[in-house]
Amino acid sequence: MKIYPIETGNFKLDGGAMFGVVPKVLWQRTNPADSNNLIDMSLRTMLIEDGNRLILIDTGVGNKQSEKFFGFYYMFGDFSLDSSLAKHGFHRDDITDVFLTHLHFDHCGGSIQWNKDRTGYEPAFKNAKFWSNKNHWKWATEPNVREKASFLKENINPIEASGQLNFVNIPTNDFVQNSELGFNILFADGHTEKQMIPHIQYKDKTIVFVADLLPTVGHIPLPYVMGYDTRPLLTMDEKATFLNKAADNNYLLFFEHDAINELCTVKHTEKGVRLDQTYKFNEVFN
Repeated sequence: MKIYPIETGNFKLDGGAMFGVVPKVLWQRTNPADSNNLIDMSLRTMLIEDGNRLILIDTGVGNKQSEKFFGFYYMFGDFSLDSSLAKHGFHRDDITDVFLTHLHFDHCGGSIQWNKDRTGYEPAFKNAKFWSNKNHWKWATEPNVREKASFLKENINPIEASGQLNFVNIPTNDFVQNSELGFNILFADGHTEKQMIPHIQYKDKTIVFVADLLPTVGHIPLPYVMGYDTRPLLTMDEKATFLNKAADNNYLLFFEHDAINELCTVKHTEKGVRLDQTYKFNEVFN
């Protein structure tokens, strides 16, 4: 098995929205804001090469939205999904599986693209199975008012129409061991219904793709919860359980949205679980 970080782009979000009730004087220590109160965010995905399978976890925001849409998110930098895949010798047509942690636009937008004549949409990975779960799919296709702006029909409906949609089985205890994808999956409901958090065994370490359970290292303290979360108190409980396990087992946390830090470890302290060390992926895995 080989794992590659795949940078698909960078964007900006309101710092207050990203940290909920936590005052700016506290969160700006780890996530400094610009003059418009915006903080830098990454759209980092993960590619897993495992035998004949090439698994992409999340796909970034994509490029099919309008100029007005992208104007809300201040896209910046030179990264793209295609150039990052090419850097490692791959093309999107090589992808066998696309695993979507959840269906918010910044996690699944790159799954769908315009067709050649721009009259409709088609999967951006023509040879891949797309993986979600039934509970989250229903949640996304029948969205609540709070999340409706994040669940875009053009990102979701064409996946089902293509016939490439598959569902991961949901366990009774919210943790799947040895899933269809070859890694374990934690299900979390605080941010959105049945977000999926992959746990990957790699070179004697456990790498956890933390998605929106922990957007950045600044979100490690329990009260630091996004305003976007649908069930913030549940997020705090889920974080507490997960972070204690991460500290106990020396997990490597892989960040999708931290613009600076790709990986970190956490440790137990008198104030609870806190950041231990941060790493670039290649510092740990040469």
